[in-house]
Amino acid sequence: MKKYTIYIFGLLLLSACAELDVNPLSEGSSENWYSNETEVTMALNDLYREVFWFTDDDSWTDDWTSRGATTPITNATVNGEWGTVSTLWTNSYKAIARANTVLQNLDRIAGVVPQETIDRFEGEARFIRASMYANLVNHFGDVVYYQDILELEDAFSKSRTEKESVLQGIYEDFDIAIAQLPVSYGGSELQRATKGAALALKARTALYQSDWQIAADAAKACMDLGIYELYPDYGALFLANNKNSAESIFAIPRSVELDVALGSNYPVRATITRNAGGWSAYNPSWDLFCAYLCTDGLPIDESPLFDPHDPFANRDPRLAETIVPFGAEHLGFIYQPHPDTLQVLNLNAGKYQTNNDSRGTIQWASWNGLVWRKGVDEDWSDDRLTDPEKKIVRYADVLLMYAEASIELGNIDQSVLDAINAVRARAYGLDPTAADAYPAVTTTDQTELRKLVRLERRTELALEDRRYMDIIRWELADKVLNNDIYGMLDVAELREKVVAKDLWFFPEVPPVDEDGVADFTPMYEKGLIKLLADRAFDESRQYLWPIPTKEILINSNMRQNPGY
Repeated sequence: MKKYTIYIFGLLLLSACAELDVNPLSEGSSENWYSNETEVTMALNDLYREVFWFTDDDSWTDDWTSRGATTPITNATVNGEWGTVSTLWTNSYKAIARANTVLQNLDRIAGVVPQETIDRFEGEARFIRASMYANLVNHFGDVVYYQDILELEDAFSKSRTEKESVLQGIYEDFDIAIAQLPVSYGGSELQRATKGAALALKARTALYQSDWQIAADAAKACMDLGIYELYPDYGALFLANNKNSAESIFAIPRSVELDVALGSNYPVRATITRNAGGWSAYNPSWDLFCAYLCTDGLPIDESPLFDPHDPFANRDPRLAETIVPFGAEHLGFIYQPHPDTLQVLNLNAGKYQTNNDSRGTIQWASWNGLVWRKGVDEDWSDDRLTDPEKKIVRYADVLLMYAEASIELGNIDQSVLDAINAVRARAYGLDPTAADAYPAVTTTDQTELRKLVRLERRTELALEDRRYMDIIRWELADKVLNNDIYGMLDVAELREKVVAKDLWFFPEVPPVDEDGVADFTPMYEKGLIKLLADRAFDESRQYLWPIPTKEILINSNMRQNPGY
């Protein structure tokens, strides 16, 4: 396992009176700091900590289920006191304040440090500031915007700036970062901001805001750097032992040795199967499971290749790399959730044992029969600690961003098809030119391509925290998050109504609509599946998040978003 040099110093996560972190004490006093290259480097290193790089959670989407549980997003109870709202707001402004402080003090090292190094420092600080503001705008819309060092009284009185003005500042910061950051750092293990990272995150910001031309241009410029490529093995790409691949454009490193890891009870133990010592409480949804196409490129309700009783067969290979197939080896066991499979092979011991992943044995086994495979290997289960890098953006995402933005612009040419097919062919382990060996995309119809690229994003980027912002910006959240969560019947009924009638796993083929959304209500109305939870999404307000309540209370100039 590689060790990453991570500079962590001072007091972490210091609270500021107005939550805008007007004095970043973890960097030392700004009156005597920033006097040499080492001090500026340390200040910037602090901003690469994972706590500052907020990502959305797949549990807020239709790709996820956790038994009968929902979240504030999926049960429509989001308010300004939700901890996640405060965390995003607080940590983003801490990073912004610290980036501003670096930028305001770079003149101190002029003449002492080479100008090329100072320019890089400026590029890094601007990249970080732009990334933080982009996350705020994506979730809150209009936000407090400033580029200097706030005095205390200003922190209590700043009002929100219109989103469009903030976006211009974000794009300007990214452009300066693009101009001043290096293409690479010569193989350094500590991932820092690069020209490609700035281009990729500028593209993502523009994509999320429907600034299609900006998104297409930035994504294409990232592609044209010629230094990124798709990793040949989709499944291995996400394992902890595969860091710094040529597909990774920007990532935050983790290290078990340095106590920067995924661990404890969540999410690791909740994701691991029960046979391997976990809880199997966090699971892929049936909604996601049914979104994967068959190998003929058709959805499951149209393809003659789909068998609801052998639902992993003849499917996009990414399905089996994301969700554990029935009968497959996983974490040292054969995974089989069938209610009558009461014994299972322990591959490490070479003998059969009680199958704790079957609800016929343990009622708390996966309630819908599915468990996550993507990125999960024995490194998760040996000590409940794992340290895959936190992928902020990778090359496949850039290819799909370029394709989507170009499609929305109506600029549909071979480069668009090539971008989508490169991602799809990799899933099959093929060169994109082998068009007869995988379901290559050939249509140039804008409506069809829009549907295909959205589906490609869902299946390629599953469990990578991208689905939430996709359903928000596509305005699908009110549709998919008002669909309920379904799973298997309880064991006695499952055996009687499904297994005894040879209807395992899916009793029927669920219809799938033009957005790739499966409808399970026919099976539910026939009593063949169980309602696990009611999802709810309030479209009148939830497309934006509320400003944290404490910000409203301490600042009379801070207005709340509608509906909160």
